[in-house]
Amino acid sequence: MQYYRAFGLTIASDLNLEPLQSLYDNADADVTIFLGQVSKIGLENPTDIKPLCQQAENKHWFCVPDIARFYITNGNSIIVEPFENSDMQSVKLYLLGTCLGIIFHQRDLLVIHGNAVRFGDKAVIFAGKSGNGKSTLAAAFHQKGYDILADDLAVIDKQGLCYPSYPQLKLWQDTANKLGINTDELHRIRLQVNKYAMPIKAGFYDKPLPVAGLYILQTHKQKNIEFIPANGFEKFKPLKNQTYRKGQLEGLGLKPQHLRACTQLANNIFVTHLTRPSEGFKLDELISAIEEDISLKKMITKQQELTC
Repeated sequence: MQYYRAFGLTIASDLNLEPLQSLYDNADADVTIFLGQVSKIGLENPTDIKPLCQQAENKHWFCVPDIARFYITNGNSIIVEPFENSDMQSVKLYLLGTCLGIIFHQRDLLVIHGNAVRFGDKAVIFAGKSGNGKSTLAAAFHQKGYDILADDLAVIDKQGLCYPSYPQLKLWQDTANKLGINTDELHRIRLQVNKYAMPIKAGFYDKPLPVAGLYILQTHKQKNIEFIPANGFEKFKPLKNQTYRKGQLEGLGLKPQHLRACTQLANNIFVTHLTRPSEGFKLDELISAIEEDISLKKMITKQQELTC
């Protein structure tokens, strides 16, 4: 077994999980990843059946053809059975993505599909549909000297703390080109796609931070950058919609807990829809606009506290 630290958890694994941060002393594991046999047909009594995926309370089975079968239980155990000659990079990608995402749901944690960046003593999360610029923004903020807290999965507990993931950013080739990042020596996250794992050698923040807010990234055909704050109950729906693998929650029997977690977080953070031009925008201008918006939000919060 090899031991790692990520998302506030100690993870023991039969597989090498670099780039997770290694623990050199064996520790009591919160989550254990085993190589073993996984049923070819799924669960004995599933409550929810989807193509290549089955669920019951505290149990999740899924199969990725030509890659592996996975069995996730009780928020603390993952069994993986790779297929013969499978691509181990892809196996690891599913372990660190879908599998850990289900583990976090089973542990009653809120998981937002987004990147978390440190602003002072708070974390700000950037979420949105694939292609709307989450990774580009995170990498651009990192180049400007901001610390990265999490890439792809922002894991949040009941106290509103976002936990550090591991020191890596995943970048598409076109994002790397925009930012002048040479991918020649970077590893693809999967052999079949032009997306690369970029180690964060400096500028990774490894302590949990309270979440200040969430930006929902969108694009339009206009030339302006637009910030539209959500208020009251309007903040709930974006949190629910940006939840990682939210379609699995009902089958896991976790939908009520998830709705409560979204409501609780919505009451304590800002949520803003950030819309940028789909073409012709300058990344530096977008970064400056976000910095200005966050600064303004801090001023508003301070004024409200003084008023109270």
